[in-house]
Amino acid sequence: MVQTFKEKFNLKYGFPKGTSHSIAEISKLTGYKLSGLQTVFNRGIGAYRTSPQSVRPNVVSPEQWAMARIYASVHPGSKSSKIDKMFLIKK
Repeated sequence: MVQTFKEKFNLKYGFPKGTSHSIAEISKLTGYKLSGLQTVFNRGIGAYRTSPQSVRPNVVSPEQWAMARIYASVHPGSKSSKIDKMFLIKK
C-alpha cells in the first residue's frame, strides 16, 4: 500500500498513523515559517477551486486538499516541495 505524505510525516516525527496537525504544529516541527506554510495552504485552496478535475473523489473539502499539499510540500523530494520551495523558508 502506498503511504500518504501525512503518514510519512507522522512516521518521521513519531506520531501515530492517523494523527492530524495544525499548520502551526507543522511549522514548529519542521522549522518552516508559518507564513510560508499558510501561503502553501492558500495555494492548495486555490488549486482545489480552480482545477476541480484534478481533485480526487475522496477529497471532501478545499481545506483537506490544502493540508495534503502542506504535508507533501514539507516532504523533501516531492513534486509539491519543488513547486512550493520558494515559500518554504526555514525560521
